[in-house]
Amino acid sequence: MAITIKQVQTKKELKQFIRFNYELYKDNPYNVPELYEDMVDTLTPGKNPALEFCDYACFMAMDGDKIVGRVVAIINNRANERWEEKCVRFGWIDFTDNEEVSAALLKAVEDFGKAKGMDKVEGPLGFTDMDPEGMLIEGFDRLGTMATIYNFPYYPQHMEKLGFVKAKDWVEFKITVPSQIPDKMLRVGEIVQKKFGLKIVKIKSKKEIAEKNYGQRIFELINEGYKNLFGFVQLTQAQIDKYVDTYLGLLNLDMISLVETEEGELVGVGITMGSLSVALQKAKGKLFPFGWWHLLKALKLKEPEGMDLLLVAVKPEYLNKGANSLLFLDMIPVAMKKGYKWAESNPELEDNDAVQKQWAYFDTEQHKRRRCFTKNI
Repeated sequence: MAITIKQVQTKKELKQFIRFNYELYKDNPYNVPELYEDMVDTLTPGKNPALEFCDYACFMAMDGDKIVGRVVAIINNRANERWEEKCVRFGWIDFTDNEEVSAALLKAVEDFGKAKGMDKVEGPLGFTDMDPEGMLIEGFDRLGTMATIYNFPYYPQHMEKLGFVKAKDWVEFKITVPSQIPDKMLRVGEIVQKKFGLKIVKIKSKKEIAEKNYGQRIFELINEGYKNLFGFVQLTQAQIDKYVDTYLGLLNLDMISLVETEEGELVGVGITMGSLSVALQKAKGKLFPFGWWHLLKALKLKEPEGMDLLLVAVKPEYLNKGANSLLFLDMIPVAMKKGYKWAESNPELEDNDAVQKQWAYFDTEQHKRRRCFTKNI
């Protein structure tokens, strides 16, 4: 039977769209499922502020009545304006190892883009840079993280056969937590603090987040620090409000590192947390009826062996002045105290030298690589 494409129109179909990923990877030991509730919010108007400036459609590939693939076609109008391009993105793509399926899904994306005047397709990308992005091309035998995509090795093979080429690569590192702060980092930190008048700051209470407007200030810094990175479009105020309300309160304050000037200007932020990978696998993508327990245990009751470096952002004018070394002067003792043995970096653009240099102090392994593919249409 020929593969057909079906656009998601109903809540029932959206549930099927989301659950396809869980079914496809249910026996895979490396995939980390996203929370079902988060996926519903991401793909529901009124729940996700990014949908206010994005055109999108969710498509499922059908073999008769059976779902064999899925993809989201996205036109981020603000990103296209920022980068002066006419690009349709694809995200949340999954498919069985059948070239007819992958071809049908990506044709649906291309047709969606062409109908709206787009001239190229790129992905995997999300609505914004806060969504998972990049197709795994190395590291298929490594456990994923909650912030990244896992996919089977045949995915990039399909992309190449369909005429897609590399747009950008990201790399990821596994970093051994040292038994003490490296001497060179200590010396650099002392120099940076004295020369530029910088200081390490800790948030002491949830109340202080509101009183000193830290949520707003952190995301404004992210907007400034990431503004020239591939595909990034600055977060709107509605998005900032959403992220602050939804996520900031879940973080352990010990694992938020801030760097400020003597005048109190925020110039650096680092946010980490214990790895939720195993907990999310046990929860199988659902908070209820028992998934919440696995997440609570990982967040509050028993620290895992690893930690995730969720984000590091530094004000551009301080990036080459060693400000990020101060963030690690704070992070390392916290990691040591909590007993973490290793940390996972988030995906970093392979040509982002400023970020790559910060790992020179550590014992690291570049263990994953992921790619954004592109093709003219």
